[in-house]
Amino acid sequence: MKRGILTRIALFAACIVTAAGALISAPARADTPYKTYTVNGYGEIRETQTAYLAHETILKFGDEAMNSPNDICVTADGRIYVADTGSGRILIGNADSELLGIVGEGVLKTPKGVDVTPDGHIYVADRDLNAVVEFDENGTELHRYLKPENPLYGETMSYLPIKITVNGAGLMYVVCESNTNGIVELSPLEGGTFLGYFGTNYASRSLQTIIYRIILTDAQRAKMVSNIPATPDNLDIDSRGLICTVTRGDGINSLKRLNIAGANLIKKAEPIDNPAAVAAGNHDNIYVADQQGYIYEYDNDGDLIFVFGGRDDGTQRIGLSSMVSGLDVDANDALYVLDSNSATIQVYEPTEFTDLLHSALYLYSKGQYTESREPLGQVLRMNSLFDLANKAMGRAYFQEENYGEALRYARLSKDRTGYSDAYWEVRNAWLKKNLATVIVILIALAVLLRVLKTLDKKHGIFAAPRRALAKAGETKYISSLRYGFRYMRHPIDASYGIAREGRASRSASLTLLILFIAEFLINKYLCGFLQKTVQEGRYEFFTDIGAILLIAAGVTLCTYLICSINDGEGNAKRIFTVICFSLTPYILLTPVSFALSHVLTGNEQFLITLTQVITYGWMAVLLVTGIREVNNYSAKETAKVILLTLFTALILALLIFIVYVLWAQVVEFISAVIGEVSYRAG
Repeated sequence: MKRGILTRIALFAACIVTAAGALISAPARADTPYKTYTVNGYGEIRETQTAYLAHETILKFGDEAMNSPNDICVTADGRIYVADTGSGRILIGNADSELLGIVGEGVLKTPKGVDVTPDGHIYVADRDLNAVVEFDENGTELHRYLKPENPLYGETMSYLPIKITVNGAGLMYVVCESNTNGIVELSPLEGGTFLGYFGTNYASRSLQTIIYRIILTDAQRAKMVSNIPATPDNLDIDSRGLICTVTRGDGINSLKRLNIAGANLIKKAEPIDNPAAVAAGNHDNIYVADQQGYIYEYDNDGDLIFVFGGRDDGTQRIGLSSMVSGLDVDANDALYVLDSNSATIQVYEPTEFTDLLHSALYLYSKGQYTESREPLGQVLRMNSLFDLANKAMGRAYFQEENYGEALRYARLSKDRTGYSDAYWEVRNAWLKKNLATVIVILIALAVLLRVLKTLDKKHGIFAAPRRALAKAGETKYISSLRYGFRYMRHPIDASYGIAREGRASRSASLTLLILFIAEFLINKYLCGFLQKTVQEGRYEFFTDIGAILLIAAGVTLCTYLICSINDGEGNAKRIFTVICFSLTPYILLTPVSFALSHVLTGNEQFLITLTQVITYGWMAVLLVTGIREVNNYSAKETAKVILLTLFTALILALLIFIVYVLWAQVVEFISAVIGEVSYRAG
């Protein structure tokens, strides 16, 4: 019995030892301490599955720790070059934290930028040395490029290199501190020939600044803060020789991809407040890191793919940074983020989802549309709501002339341009197939109408329906509704009829308001895809109805109050009637724009815009004319009343907002008190 117990104890101990050994030998992996986000087709930030895993943190290379590092460069063979600014050197290591070499000790002062060419030459931008220093692969200094002597550089302009990238021809692109003229372009010939400034940023000009500069005197303008362009913060070069730059405070132009002529190929990118580093990816993608540790990935067109990472809150968790100063990507798409504050390198590895997406987007950007659909399909099987993949799938189907599928995926991804292009082709195919039939039907309808008119003229086949309609039109309700047509055509005379003859009933006014609400809701939620301004599947009927009724009541009340104190002759009923009858153009023309929204492409949307401009302009004319005639005002008095009404409506809206906020706080306080009492009561 004792032997059996001892045997079980020995087996249990062996299992414990085996499990412990497995745990010790397994690589340490931390849970990802951040979330990954993407942008959907509506431009909203949405959480998605993890794109990059926080793999490890490099603290030092061998026994050499980093001291206030400022830049990083990772070569194709996996070597990591770090501009170790605080120690005045370049550290060379690898992903296993092994030290492979040290360059520039005793030569460099404050190296802030580093780049390495495929042949192993190391270029260092040294701020306090006022030079760009070139070393060979063994660390031997080859050249020192000092301040250009070309007068075009600027005799009084300082030369403080802080970042550098080099293209395949050996041309150097240098960012110099406080140099607002742009990136300095240097040729290695003759010890560094100045070729000019490249990729100069534009100075921001607000409307307020423009107005000030127009109205102020020369002396006053001289005292204003100079409006000068910002200096780029960092740069990198991709495999095609395009220069990627990031600039703080430049809004949607904070990220640029510049061609050889210095033109920006990215029209609009998701703005970044404090970009610190940029790196060109292996799939025509671009990575940008901000100072707080958030990493943004963009595709070839500047569309945001992922946002991940975050700021270290002092817990020093893997994958979080406190002050990013450098960023690069290796041949396997692993990201290396340099943190100058903690003197560490955070390493991120892409997930399977990201690898598939990169492969699909790269194939698509190279024109291999059919090949891109397989990885895109796998991406969508993992996340069917990833709009960038849906967009690429739709564009791929379009290139294959499968316009039906292109239309479907464009709608899924909210890709209006792709939807318009696909719909154009679908509509053209339908017209080619059915145009003859449509023409025959129209001719048949025209002939039928002509025959019916002839029969009615000879035999009066429609006499009975006409008498019935005429009789119905004589009722007060129908007559009041029909009066809306007269109000549209002759607002002055019709307003007199409303004010003096009681031609418009209250029921007709309410009917017009109800029709307006119905058409507004139908047009808002069921119009064509290219005109829709709300998200699919989101309906806020009660909110919309309440808002319309509140606005109608508020405008009526404010107008009546202002007219009352300005000797107006109109009462609340007449003013409400004028407001409702002014909605008639919307009621009649909105069905036209609604129908057009389902048959027009993006290039033809101006017809809908024109219809809407006519509609709202007509409504404004009717409203102003009605208020003037009902109250017997002059043009000057009408303008005064309208301005006072707008001001009163603004004050009323502000009061409603304040009451709403206070009421919400009261409800929240009462809920908190009830919750606390319930908790204490057990």
